[in-house]
Amino acid sequence: MSVWQLCTNIHGVAPIRACNQTEPKAPARTRPRVSPQLNRWSRARSIRSGRKLDRPVPRTQTLESTPATPPPPPSHPFSPSLDSDYADTLDGGAESTASKTIYIVSDGTGWTAEHCVNAALGQFDYCLVDHGCPVNTHLFSGIDDAEKLLEIVKQAAKEGALLVYTLADPSMASSANQACNLWGVPSTDVLGPITDAISSHLGVSPSGLPRGASGRSFPLSDDYFRRIEAVEFTIKQDDGASPGNLDKADIVLTGVSRTGKTPLSIYLAQKGYKVANVPIVMGVQIPRTLFQVDQKKVFGLTINPVVLQSIRKARAKTMGLTPESRTNYFDMDYVRGELEFAGKLFAQNPSWPVIDVTEKAIEETAAVVLRLFHDRKHKCTMPRISKRY
Repeated sequence: MSVWQLCTNIHGVAPIRACNQTEPKAPARTRPRVSPQLNRWSRARSIRSGRKLDRPVPRTQTLESTPATPPPPPSHPFSPSLDSDYADTLDGGAESTASKTIYIVSDGTGWTAEHCVNAALGQFDYCLVDHGCPVNTHLFSGIDDAEKLLEIVKQAAKEGALLVYTLADPSMASSANQACNLWGVPSTDVLGPITDAISSHLGVSPSGLPRGASGRSFPLSDDYFRRIEAVEFTIKQDDGASPGNLDKADIVLTGVSRTGKTPLSIYLAQKGYKVANVPIVMGVQIPRTLFQVDQKKVFGLTINPVVLQSIRKARAKTMGLTPESRTNYFDMDYVRGELEFAGKLFAQNPSWPVIDVTEKAIEETAAVVLRLFHDRKHKCTMPRISKRY
């Protein structure tokens, strides 16, 4: 079935009759039917953008006092117009014009497209952080049906969204491209160009099947079981548990509380590395095994004291602690003292690289750790003096 036929099936002829009818004015109608799934998507986007949701309008309420805004004219003289089924969102209106929306569509998990969009958005931190150009992203994963795809493109046209997609099936990718052209939706195919380039380079055609499709099989390899084992090991070694097993770890992380040791450990474990982390706390003896293991596998983590204090305050709030509580956990003097204590420990062990995690994403810190880890593993030149990264 072509894109034109699918568009006709989705829209039907009801909107045309409504525009040309000559009968006397009918009684006020109830609110047009809205797709429940798109309602949920719209509500999720509204919550992420921080806007307060209005109460849903009862089904018996008429639309006489709030006439619907007519849809924008089609971008092609023969393209189907955007009908009113999706004209109203759950909160009673369209997305705020102050923010831009990016739709991410994939026939698989959508991780590839999502990571590409996030990487690109990283180039606009100066704007996003200052709220000069707020952006809302929404992921549509597992879209393997052309009708679902066209519904999403139609909604993107209504919201003026950018559509970014990774569709392995060439026919689906072609449908997305044609629909976006018909409805004037700006779009980017993330997967297609590189797939075509590799196909030309190898001299073979791609399968056209998304990851996880029934026609593809992924046998359980040694790499898979190694990752599972690494995750299990890392969970058992979290927060200094079982220090006697540090020699079994591939990587050992150490630092004060709230420097991101646990999430970094789990992230590295999912890549197949056995990771242990040891907390540094003033007044608490550090396990001797930390100094007995291969020192090339130990990495220190540090952070800006002001940032650390704010993180600890947020953590204390989730634990029900108040500023009046008898704790110095987020007291600035204590925070600075603990970081100085950790700094002295790092200076006493110059073979430990020290990574400043301030304003770094977990992925960025992990990239530094793995680069240094493999440099050491392959005996590349390493400084003899402790260095911050």
